Amino acid sequence: MAVDHAHAAAAANRDDACCPHYHEAIEFLGKRWTGAIVRVLMNRSPQRFTELANAVPELSDRLLSERMKELEARGVVVRAVSPPPPAPPTRVEYSLTPMGRELEPALAALESWAQRWLPDCADGPSR
Repeated sequence: MAVDHAHAAAAANRDDACCPHYHEAIEFLGKRWTGAIVRVLMNRSPQRFTELANAVPELSDRLLSERMKELEARGVVVRAVSPPPPAPPTRVEYSLTPMGRELEPALAALESWAQRWLPDCADGPSR
Protein backbone atom coordinates (compact mmCIF):
# COMPACT_ATOMS: atom_id res chain seq x y z
CA MET A 1 0.00 0.00 0.00
CA ALA A 2 2.86 2.41 0.72
CA VAL A 3 3.92 2.12 -2.90
CA ASP A 4 0.39 3.04 -4.07
CA HIS A 5 0.40 6.15 -1.85
CA ALA A 6 3.83 7.18 -3.15
CA HIS A 7 2.63 6.71 -6.75
CA ALA A 8 -0.52 8.75 -6.06
CA ALA A 9 1.52 11.51 -4.41
CA ALA A 10 3.91 11.64 -7.38
CA ALA A 11 0.95 11.84 -9.79
CA ALA A 12 -0.63 14.63 -7.71
CA ASN A 13 2.64 16.58 -7.78
CA ARG A 14 2.75 16.28 -11.59
CA ASP A 15 -0.83 17.60 -11.78
CA ASP A 16 0.09 20.58 -9.58
CA ALA A 17 3.28 21.35 -11.50
CA CYS A 18 3.35 24.26 -13.91
CA CYS A 19 2.82 23.05 -17.46
CA PRO A 20 5.96 23.78 -19.50
CA HIS A 21 3.86 25.01 -22.45
CA TYR A 22 1.98 27.42 -20.20
CA HIS A 23 5.23 28.63 -18.66
CA GLU A 24 6.81 29.20 -22.08
CA ALA A 25 3.72 31.11 -23.32
CA ILE A 26 3.68 33.35 -20.23
CA GLU A 27 7.41 34.03 -20.51
CA PHE A 28 7.09 34.85 -24.20
CA LEU A 29 4.02 37.12 -23.97
CA GLY A 30 5.24 38.59 -20.70
CA LYS A 31 8.40 39.98 -22.27
CA ARG A 32 8.45 43.73 -22.06
CA TRP A 33 6.09 45.28 -24.66
CA THR A 34 5.25 41.99 -26.42
CA GLY A 35 1.68 41.82 -25.09
CA ALA A 36 1.10 45.48 -25.94
CA ILE A 37 2.32 44.97 -29.51
CA VAL A 38 0.08 41.94 -30.03
CA ARG A 39 -2.90 43.82 -28.56
CA VAL A 40 -2.32 46.78 -30.91
CA LEU A 41 -2.20 44.41 -33.89
CA MET A 42 -5.46 42.82 -32.75
CA ASN A 43 -7.16 46.19 -32.75
CA ARG A 44 -5.91 47.09 -36.22
CA SER A 45 -3.97 44.93 -38.61
CA PRO A 46 -1.92 45.21 -40.75
CA GLN A 47 0.22 48.02 -39.41
CA ARG A 48 3.45 49.59 -40.52
CA PHE A 49 6.42 49.84 -38.17
CA THR A 50 5.86 53.57 -37.55
CA GLU A 51 2.18 52.98 -36.76
CA LEU A 52 3.14 50.38 -34.17
CA ALA A 53 5.77 52.72 -32.72
CA ASN A 54 3.17 55.49 -32.43
CA ALA A 55 0.63 53.14 -30.83
CA VAL A 56 3.11 52.20 -28.07
CA PRO A 57 4.94 55.53 -27.61
CA GLU A 58 7.26 54.51 -24.76
CA LEU A 59 8.71 51.67 -26.84
CA SER A 60 12.05 52.38 -28.55
CA ASP A 61 12.51 51.57 -32.23
CA ARG A 62 15.32 49.16 -31.36
CA LEU A 63 13.18 47.17 -28.93
CA LEU A 64 10.15 47.24 -31.26
CA SER A 65 12.32 45.81 -34.03
CA GLU A 66 13.62 43.10 -31.70
CA ARG A 67 10.12 42.15 -30.52
CA MET A 68 8.75 42.08 -34.08
CA LYS A 69 11.52 39.67 -35.11
CA GLU A 70 10.72 37.44 -32.11
CA LEU A 71 6.98 37.50 -32.87
CA GLU A 72 7.66 36.67 -36.51
CA ALA A 73 10.05 33.84 -35.59
CA ARG A 74 7.40 32.33 -33.29
CA GLY A 75 4.76 32.50 -36.02
CA VAL A 76 2.58 35.03 -34.19
CA VAL A 77 3.20 37.85 -36.70
CA VAL A 78 3.79 37.89 -40.43
CA ARG A 79 5.87 40.58 -42.14
CA ALA A 80 4.79 41.53 -45.66
CA VAL A 81 7.04 43.55 -47.96
CA SER A 82 5.60 45.20 -51.06
CA PRO A 83 6.60 45.29 -53.75
CA PRO A 84 8.44 42.00 -53.31
CA PRO A 85 12.23 41.88 -53.70
CA PRO A 86 14.35 42.56 -55.74
CA ALA A 87 12.54 45.91 -56.08
CA PRO A 88 13.36 48.32 -53.25
CA PRO A 89 10.82 47.82 -50.46
CA THR A 90 8.36 50.65 -50.37
CA ARG A 91 6.06 49.26 -47.71
CA VAL A 92 6.52 46.79 -44.84
CA GLU A 93 3.44 45.77 -42.91
CA TYR A 94 2.93 43.50 -39.94
CA SER A 95 -0.19 41.51 -39.17
CA LEU A 96 -1.18 38.66 -36.89
CA THR A 97 -1.18 35.11 -38.16
CA PRO A 98 -4.09 32.79 -37.30
CA MET A 99 -1.99 31.63 -34.32
CA GLY A 100 -1.60 35.24 -33.19
CA ARG A 101 -5.34 35.89 -33.60
CA GLU A 102 -6.06 32.94 -31.31
CA LEU A 103 -4.52 34.91 -28.45
CA GLU A 104 -7.47 37.36 -28.54
CA PRO A 105 -9.68 35.68 -25.88
CA ALA A 106 -6.74 35.31 -23.47
CA LEU A 107 -5.59 38.91 -23.93
CA ALA A 108 -9.15 40.23 -23.68
CA ALA A 109 -9.59 38.35 -20.39
CA LEU A 110 -6.27 39.70 -19.12
CA GLU A 111 -7.27 43.24 -20.09
CA SER A 112 -10.61 42.87 -18.31
CA TRP A 113 -8.87 41.55 -15.20
CA ALA A 114 -6.32 44.40 -15.29
CA GLN A 115 -9.04 47.04 -15.57
CA ARG A 116 -10.79 45.55 -12.58
CA TRP A 117 -7.90 44.82 -10.24
CA LEU A 118 -4.81 46.88 -11.03
CA PRO A 119 -4.70 50.17 -9.14
CA ASP A 120 -2.77 51.95 -11.92
CA CYS A 121 -5.62 51.61 -14.41
CA ALA A 122 -7.35 54.88 -15.29
CA ASP A 123 -10.59 53.95 -13.53
CA GLY A 124 -8.86 52.36 -10.56
CA PRO A 125 -9.76 49.04 -8.99
CA SER A 126 -13.42 48.17 -8.61
CA ARG A 127 -13.24 45.64 -5.81
